[in-house]
Amino acid sequence: MRLAGTNITFHYPGAESAVFKDFSFQLAEPGFHAIFGPSGVGKTSLARMITGDLSPTAGKIAREGIDTVLYCYNLERLPGWSSVGRHLDRVTPEKNVGRKEELVSVFGLQECMGSKFLSLSLGQRNRVNLLRYLLQDFQVLVMDESLANVDEKTRETILLKIKELYPEELFLYISHNVVEVSKFCRQIVVVRDSDKKPQGLTIRGVDHRNDREFPNGRLEQVMLEIMNAA
Repeated sequence: MRLAGTNITFHYPGAESAVFKDFSFQLAEPGFHAIFGPSGVGKTSLARMITGDLSPTAGKIAREGIDTVLYCYNLERLPGWSSVGRHLDRVTPEKNVGRKEELVSVFGLQECMGSKFLSLSLGQRNRVNLLRYLLQDFQVLVMDESLANVDEKTRETILLKIKELYPEELFLYISHNVVEVSKFCRQIVVVRDSDKKPQGLTIRGVDHRNDREFPNGRLEQVMLEIMNAA
């Protein structure tokens, strides 16, 4: 499995400046990885190029050994014609039904299954939306602020469970939380303004996987490297 961008240039039609200029990155192993950078730097545009929804103006995106890329984003809506539980039943492949029950519990959504989507809080909606993507077949899942409005303890529980259940898939986590991406991600692609060279830098994260403590000072070191890179 290899996901890479080589010499990417991209601008939106009519825009005066490019979002990306000669931008490159490479993620060549499964696990949790991150795209990090300030608002407006192009994180979602990069995600949409990775999914194929946008095409680079120049350069190319390589998806070697990858057939299915899914994109889950903050504030995405589900149909309002049925309960959350009924919708999940309809979209979950039979082989993943057992996993669905486990994830509903881990996500803390048991009491939401009989409710309509729009009656839920923002954090509950985002958890339900992420859950329905996790129950599909994929090699890569882009999580664009997918756990926004979810408390820190619940986010950590969810991230550790995903890492446990999906060791062969690649996750691309987009977040403004430098502590979170430093702690849980294997590689962090730091996206900078297009006038900076290089525009993208890759930092090695802690890749926390369990409840054990990691080496003293390692998290702080990674956070400092990310902030310096940004």
